[in-house]
Amino acid sequence: MAEVKLSNIGKTYKEGTQAVKNVTFTVKDKEFVVLVGPSGCGKTSTLRMIAGLEEITEGELYIGNEKVNDLGPSKRHIAMVFQNYALYPHMTAYENMAFGLKIKKVPKSAIHELVMKAAEVLNIEDILQKKPGKMSGGQRQRIAIGRAIVRRPKVFLFDEPLSNLDAKLRGKMRIELAKLHKKLDATIIYVTHDQVEAMTLGDRIVVMNKGEIMQMDSPMELFLNPANKFVAGFIGTPQMNFFSGEILKIDQKLVFQNKELLFDLSKLNLKTQKATVDIGIRSEDIYPQLGDLQHYATINANIIAIELLGNEKLIYAEFDGNDIVARFRAEYEVKINTKIDFYLNLDRVYFFEKETGERVF
Repeated sequence: MAEVKLSNIGKTYKEGTQAVKNVTFTVKDKEFVVLVGPSGCGKTSTLRMIAGLEEITEGELYIGNEKVNDLGPSKRHIAMVFQNYALYPHMTAYENMAFGLKIKKVPKSAIHELVMKAAEVLNIEDILQKKPGKMSGGQRQRIAIGRAIVRRPKVFLFDEPLSNLDAKLRGKMRIELAKLHKKLDATIIYVTHDQVEAMTLGDRIVVMNKGEIMQMDSPMELFLNPANKFVAGFIGTPQMNFFSGEILKIDQKLVFQNKELLFDLSKLNLKTQKATVDIGIRSEDIYPQLGDLQHYATINANIIAIELLGNEKLIYAEFDGNDIVARFRAEYEVKINTKIDFYLNLDRVYFFEKETGERVF
């Protein structure tokens, strides 16, 4: 396997669209790195430049110690699994996995050994004689991955491989991919728009927006310490709640204030003395009862929807022109179209500069 290094990588298309801007990061040998972000953020363009399927407009790309900007895909020692598995419908699973090796004139005995070893890793020995039309979506995906494994690449590239599967199978295949990474001890770069997928699979995650890296970090560091409002809103389910307002000094006390909300900030070690900000708080840090909270704010909001998730429920409410969501235990009784008090844990509030979105606390 090999390290992958991107240094100030950029992609500008002929019509002038700049899809990727100054992307710099390193994927360590045997690391699983996920590129995540909304549609059009540049993650797939970045992956395709690593694969050699898109020309690099600017910057340098290294796989191992070799600069590969001008090398074709076949010379980069990578294998790619696409969203569309692109299996040959007239071939069996075995033949699909063996085809690339056959084209390279690898001896039959070596092909057989590589295919059977990959089939064992993927637990698909019993479907090797089936054709794609007789397989489930999960089985077709395994064959596509097997086709990549037999090539013995330095780096595996995955472009949204689970997006065509139903929700239950996606959940199962996430775990299978995590197990596969451990078995192969492989360097993997994986693209998805699904942040749950990213949090489940990635050793580290690259969060992208508008062609730029917003933050690269471990899943929990992204969740607990987002660098900006975009990352805070993108990572975590449901999305973080946000309120706009001002940090002001009133009667020598530092406070947050908007037209509906006022609370004391004197217990927080805020460096900012006056600013227009967005504050953010996650659903699990909003409570229906005060409990033992020492530092809190109270809002009274109208419940507009309830989503029961088994052992818990998501409470959607309307406050100050914003929709907010709180996570309550399932047994807590609430009704739609009623107003209740919500208690915000101010020890878990994030502050973002209004204009730039950068986190200030």
